[in-house]
Amino acid sequence: MPTLQMAARSDAGLASELRLSVMRLRRRLAGERHPDNSLSMGAMAVLGCLFRNGDLTVGELASHERIQPPSMTRIVNALEEGGFVVRRAHETDGRQVVVVLSEKGRTTLLADRARRDAWLARRLRELTTDERDTLRRAAPLLERLATTD
Repeated sequence: MPTLQMAARSDAGLASELRLSVMRLRRRLAGERHPDNSLSMGAMAVLGCLFRNGDLTVGELASHERIQPPSMTRIVNALEEGGFVVRRAHETDGRQVVVVLSEKGRTTLLADRARRDAWLARRLRELTTDERDTLRRAAPLLERLATTD
């Protein structure tokens, strides 16, 4: 078999294995969420986006999260009703409104992350040093795959 076809088959197999493993890990991490947190994963993603990027418009949030603006508006409305975010006038463009992470939103996000990070840290301790080193090298590559169009 030509080398190019073998590489394509190998990459397709790797893609399938990575997809399955990453999806299973995501589901497992979702199951380790803080018990007091009733927010959806989409709502938590919005809080995380605001935490990382600061104040954003609904359109900017939708773009970051790759969803349609009307869907983001519904999420932001629910977060605002729950006190997790507030809306403020844009500093330089009076026609725009920005979404701001509230203290309640920040506290909720950080508690949820801490719980899931603690679970993952416990699981990582079960791996060998070499396995953890492999994951350290793989983490930036996975991030690049996840964030590159």
